[in-house]
Amino acid sequence: MQLRNIGIFAHVDAGKTTLSEHLLMHAGVIRQAGSVDSGTTFTDNLPVEKRRGISVKASCVSLNWQDTLINLIDTPGHVDFSAEVERSLWALDGAVLVVCAKEGVQPQTEVLFEELSRQGVPTVMFINKTDLESADVQRTLGQIHRRLSGKAVLAEDAAAVTEAVCEQDDELLEKYFSGEAIDEELIARKFAELARQGRLYPVYSGSALRNEGVTAVLNAIVAHLPPPKKKDGLCGVAFAAEQDRLLGRGVWMRLYGGQLENRAAVTLPAGTDPVSGEMRYVQRKVTQIKSVSGTDVGVLKAGEIGIVYGLGDIRIGHVLGDESLLPRRVEPGLLRTPLITVKVIPDKLEEMQSLRAACETLAGEDPLLQAHYARKLNEMQLHVMGAIQLEILQELLDTRFGLKVSCSEPTVIYRETIAKTTGGFVAYTMPKPCWAIMDFTIEPAPRGSGVTFASVAPVKDIALHYQHQVEQALPLALSQGRLGWPVTDVKITLNGGSHHQFHTHPLDFIVATPMGIQDGLQRGGSVLLEPILDVKFLLPPECVGRVMSDVATMRGEVTDTLTDDDRVILTATLPVQTSMNYSSALASLSSGRGGMSVRLKGYRECPLELGATAPRRGVDPLDTSKYILAARSALEGGIFDD
Repeated sequence: MQLRNIGIFAHVDAGKTTLSEHLLMHAGVIRQAGSVDSGTTFTDNLPVEKRRGISVKASCVSLNWQDTLINLIDTPGHVDFSAEVERSLWALDGAVLVVCAKEGVQPQTEVLFEELSRQGVPTVMFINKTDLESADVQRTLGQIHRRLSGKAVLAEDAAAVTEAVCEQDDELLEKYFSGEAIDEELIARKFAELARQGRLYPVYSGSALRNEGVTAVLNAIVAHLPPPKKKDGLCGVAFAAEQDRLLGRGVWMRLYGGQLENRAAVTLPAGTDPVSGEMRYVQRKVTQIKSVSGTDVGVLKAGEIGIVYGLGDIRIGHVLGDESLLPRRVEPGLLRTPLITVKVIPDKLEEMQSLRAACETLAGEDPLLQAHYARKLNEMQLHVMGAIQLEILQELLDTRFGLKVSCSEPTVIYRETIAKTTGGFVAYTMPKPCWAIMDFTIEPAPRGSGVTFASVAPVKDIALHYQHQVEQALPLALSQGRLGWPVTDVKITLNGGSHHQFHTHPLDFIVATPMGIQDGLQRGGSVLLEPILDVKFLLPPECVGRVMSDVATMRGEVTDTLTDDDRVILTATLPVQTSMNYSSALASLSSGRGGMSVRLKGYRECPLELGATAPRRGVDPLDTSKYILAARSALEGGIFDD
């Protein structure tokens, strides 16, 4: 049997889940297509999804069509759940992009197609909701050509298909211009080949709700999207996780090469050794493997998707085997990065530890949540995308874990950097036995450059393995600057210092590095950096003036305007701090006809009075005696204990 691994993508409310339901119905997986509004859909199986009528998690189902097994990943449309979309990209070979025939190409549609195109994912498009009043396939196709790709071809237009195929082949193009007859079967075969290569994008139209065009999409998945390419050697990626009451934690694994079997031993990373700096590994044994449909299969082969149990707390995104065999690597936060943080507060304070465990479980399924328990403050903190995700998280904590919680007002996640070039120094020589002396230079670096480290210290003064420990300790040392935010855009040079042949303990340079770095940050002064967004608005003309005024009020800047059909595309840059709730304001002022998509542009300097500081989560390394005691575990906890 042939195999296809595909994802379905769309702007929210374009009808993606309705299409998935009818694909499953046609293939005989379900007798009747469920309804999003009534909460009866097959792919939205979480209680919160059924109640709210939106997808919040990507779900994978399988169906058979024309002797082909299709693993179908239905992804959320709302931008707050972009992390689910990103992780789906790790697992698929092709995509179906749904576009609304009434609303046309919406902001999130552009974001999704841009990433599919950049990742080289062959894509079929479906113009949905053609039954709606004011739906217009040709107008929508024109928007697709202007905003997405000129290589999108309406598959039911034989002349357009012939022309598009001939443009890709010099011999056929010559026949086309000479008026010579071209075999229709040859054109169909070439069209399928070009679509599978991602050089053309077949477009279909219909109404999923009325069951129109659904069969054509199924046929297109088989004909126009590629089968998996099987690699030599083991290679797989864990792209999602779920908890089974009996089997424990299972990870959704897409295998690109090799084979996994029950009872197979798998070697996984277990963190860095603090002394040697070398990666430590642990062995896990596969206890059970299920297919997408939930059947025990005992083996996962190249090209297949399945659920693997027994791998413990393997992180989402972990690549099993040879990472070079992956066709693409989508970094977390590529589509959208969490830029706000909230405190999650249990209604019953005695449930804080239960809340901590629940949040860590959710973060195991979505690493971008970055669940963090601040012990010193007795607070649970999460990174979130926006208000909808936050509401969903509260519901999940209630329905799945039985925890009633409230949340603080969201806080922007700022960063900071050093104001001027300066030196940092530490002499960690007391209380003995210890010895680590270091002299640093810390310099401001260009925006977006991150942290760079270099060492010019002679190895006779500081042994090479201690210099490696200094580099290893930098993420810890820079996790909070003097304003309480992560430090970035700095160049750090270890100039010199000394270790002691007898007194230096193996961990002394790890303990001492935060003291030397924080000393330099205090001497050099701090600059607050705020996140800035690239925003694209799709607006009815009568709203443009109001939105431009709002952008100025929000300390933003309009960078471009363009009229397309009956809408105006306005692009701008906006600070996160002033624009967190603007999407709901835009929906109100445009009567639901306006939309916006956002991407992180970068960080810029921000006056402290317009931003915020963050409370220190642990012992300040400049509070030397207390910090050293904490670092030596003389106080409860450890270095930077929260």
